[in-house]
Amino acid sequence: MAQKNSGQINWISFTQLNDSLAVRPRKVFVNFYADWCVYCTEMERTTFRDPQIVRILNRDFYAVKMNVESEEEITFGEQTYINNRKKKLNPVHEIALLLASRKNRPFSLPAFVLFNENFQAEARYFQFLDEKALLKILTK
Repeated sequence: MAQKNSGQINWISFTQLNDSLAVRPRKVFVNFYADWCVYCTEMERTTFRDPQIVRILNRDFYAVKMNVESEEEITFGEQTYINNRKKKLNPVHEIALLLASRKNRPFSLPAFVLFNENFQAEARYFQFLDEKALLKILTK
């Protein structure tokens, strides 16, 4: 894991999150992305490098980053999640579909989910967020 003062967000995986929540409950910020997502790449280059965003995410949240096209088997809680669509067009992992889907809308990126300390979803966002917009969300 990166150093706290590295100027970068200390992104963790769902496996690491599972272990961390068991030891110390905390708010969670989940960033679902794909390498082909232009807005995801732009946020990585700008929003997620903002010193205030980095400080708040590292201090107040477990920040999880997941490529939705991952073929990795993920055990989280008492369940194991897989990418049932890995051989198809738009191979979105089932954990992303579970946590960041919208009723009657296709899955889209970027997708962010905020959870409280009890790992209950409090908000979902499905658009590019600049530093000002994300800062407002994180400091509510």
